[in-house]
Amino acid sequence: MAFDYEEYEPKGDKKNSDFFNEFRPQIYERRKASGIEDLVGNMQAVVMQVDPGTSIATMVELYEMTPYRHGASYIGETHRFHVLHSRPAFPAIILMEPLSDGFEEYITRVNRMYPLSRATPHSRYVGEIYQCANNEAVRGTLEDQSVRFEYRGEVENPFYTNDGFLFTMPSDFTGNRVGYSPHDFNDPDSLGLGGRFELTPAEQSQLDAAAEFAESSGVGELLLGIDHMATRILAADREDAILEFLTQVPYYFWGAYNISDMNSSTNVNRNGSIMDDKLSPAKVFTANNTPSFVNSFENKPMPTETFVRNYGRRMHHIAIEVQDGDHAANEKNVDFVVNALKEKGVPFLAHVVGECKDEPNLKQIFSKHSKNTILITEYVERCHGFDGFFTKDNVAALTEAAGQDEQFKHGQVFD
Repeated sequence: MAFDYEEYEPKGDKKNSDFFNEFRPQIYERRKASGIEDLVGNMQAVVMQVDPGTSIATMVELYEMTPYRHGASYIGETHRFHVLHSRPAFPAIILMEPLSDGFEEYITRVNRMYPLSRATPHSRYVGEIYQCANNEAVRGTLEDQSVRFEYRGEVENPFYTNDGFLFTMPSDFTGNRVGYSPHDFNDPDSLGLGGRFELTPAEQSQLDAAAEFAESSGVGELLLGIDHMATRILAADREDAILEFLTQVPYYFWGAYNISDMNSSTNVNRNGSIMDDKLSPAKVFTANNTPSFVNSFENKPMPTETFVRNYGRRMHHIAIEVQDGDHAANEKNVDFVVNALKEKGVPFLAHVVGECKDEPNLKQIFSKHSKNTILITEYVERCHGFDGFFTKDNVAALTEAAGQDEQFKHGQVFD
């Protein structure tokens, strides 16, 4: 049954403006009237790009730290593409790698603007692709609503205008794209990414070793899929970013909470047509409550806006759900997963936060940033049927830990 947006009252204590409260229901109504809700379905894939020469190392990370496994590889005009899957009903991953260090596009230009993303100029989370029955109908409908799309010949990376793909231009508020496609992402040969090629024996051996670790350690069977993904943005862009996203896909605004200790808010958007977020993961936007130049009067913590000032508006972390359960006495599954990954050499920020004893709750932890994707991997275990989305105490602790690791020091030398 489709979610009833009109009757739902968003959760949370973050006060939204009259502007937001006026236009949010209008966007829902327009989506229904214009056909977008019938044309656009669940998230089918997430797209990320890494620097040349790092895609195998990135896939090794994904093998060890997530349930994703390599399906096929292709070489196109400007990029290599690797398609990875977890479960057939969950979104795939498309990993792009430019063929040349000299390839220039939006990603390289924006990365060079910020001090902590300059060293990896090609690396960035790109966006998601949603199932779509008719790309041209979506283009025509959303262009009438001032959404801007890429056109063939006007973008450096031809992937964004491949047959069967439709991508927005990068958002002014988040830097992310929204894509649409009727393709079957479980059949990567149908995606038209280029000529298929096989990994070298040495490359395949690296992936096999990572898969063996996941299987023999017991970690792999406990990692389920993507629970949510969180983009960090500037304080003034919070409401615009949410409304823009709701214009483009059939998600709803679940709610927003102040994380007062970190001077920020967490804003959650979910797909109302599913019962399991892993089928079409939640999209979260985090933002400072006050912009840095005003915050300077009070000097409150501001790790969220500091991240944006150091890395730019971009995806901050992707959360993997861990199967709920007790691995051993006084050890939840997430504790076991983290300890096994630590023994493998995966670095984490602080410690697992949250308690899962007899009551429904969450246990969560952040890894450190990947040196390849700049993304943090979060692990979240939803214990004893926890039916909320997050807890404010956990988010405050995670945000503080990440903030301590994301500081730019003047005089820091970059390649």
